[in-house]
Amino acid sequence: MSENQSLTSIALRKFRKNFWGVFSFIFIVLVLLLAVFAYVLAPDNSENANQMHLSIHSKKPGFEVMMLSIPSGDKSEKGLSGYFFGFANTATEIPISHYEVKKDSIVYQEYNDDASVKIVKAVGLNQFSGYHDIRKVSKDFIKKQSFILGTDKYGRDVLSRMLVGSRVSLSIGFVAVFISLVIGVFFGAIGGYFGGKTDAFVMWLVNIIWSIPTLLLVIAITLALGKGFWQVFVAVGLTMWVEVARVVRGQVISVREMQYVTASRALGYGNFRIIFNHILPNIMAPVIVISAANFASAILVESGLSFLGLGAQPPVPSWGSMIKDHYSYIILGKPYLAMVPGIAIMLVTLAFMMTGNAFRDALDVKSS
Repeated sequence: MSENQSLTSIALRKFRKNFWGVFSFIFIVLVLLLAVFAYVLAPDNSENANQMHLSIHSKKPGFEVMMLSIPSGDKSEKGLSGYFFGFANTATEIPISHYEVKKDSIVYQEYNDDASVKIVKAVGLNQFSGYHDIRKVSKDFIKKQSFILGTDKYGRDVLSRMLVGSRVSLSIGFVAVFISLVIGVFFGAIGGYFGGKTDAFVMWLVNIIWSIPTLLLVIAITLALGKGFWQVFVAVGLTMWVEVARVVRGQVISVREMQYVTASRALGYGNFRIIFNHILPNIMAPVIVISAANFASAILVESGLSFLGLGAQPPVPSWGSMIKDHYSYIILGKPYLAMVPGIAIMLVTLAFMMTGNAFRDALDVKSS
């Protein structure tokens, strides 16, 4: 068989013909790049995008305000790593309505929604190390700042929180799927290959886990391990392996008596070599499909846990916690604060499901 007629080439060609599958895959890659370079792209590149400005809380998308930055004297020592993990706050940012330059000081009025309330303060030239001209200070330290997606109830930039929060959702997907694959493939393979009491034990274990509601089991594991970032990853992964185990077990049962397996036994190969070197590579197509579905499920479960306060803990941003913080705003005239992360979760989940469906169709050897 020529190289361009290999099963892999045929599957890739069929996948490329699926418009929505390719579109979803490109969308996933784009979201991954946004997550990796979140602190490079985010307007607020402080750690966890946690720069608060209470005077401009809950502003609509497109809101603009002048921002005065007063250096604190502390310098970030993260260097290049800051572009991947965020920088420490080295300046105090103050939203202002207007300002005047008077002698060696900048007199400014703090931003306030109530026009009748005027808070006027001044900052001297001595607070800006290395500067000798107050006009130069006003030019370098007073900038107009735009909030493309508005601000949350604490005055934090929603766009920056969304970018940094995407890391939590995507990380939970990767880690949970990896854990579910390791455990599920192992138990499914040995159960399907050896059969008998081994298979009975595996199916008993799978049925026990399957009978417990997923969210309830995740909450129990999370409470046992403690609230936190990595605890959620492990908890979600430990509840998703049963689907993988059932699929792998069924596939192994269907191929364990095929000629190439019988030939491997005749050559004296060990059972685990036959399982991992000969059987598993030939049954990975449905495993890839279910992994894509599990990725989407993991994102939804993490969002639910964060909404319940059991996911990533503040100030770490996650899309689920952003919905939790602002769901009441849906009836208070500012629904976008909860809808923006909700739509992001919906789009990413839909993209993974459509990509998984496209892989299923491409890897289906019975289809034309």
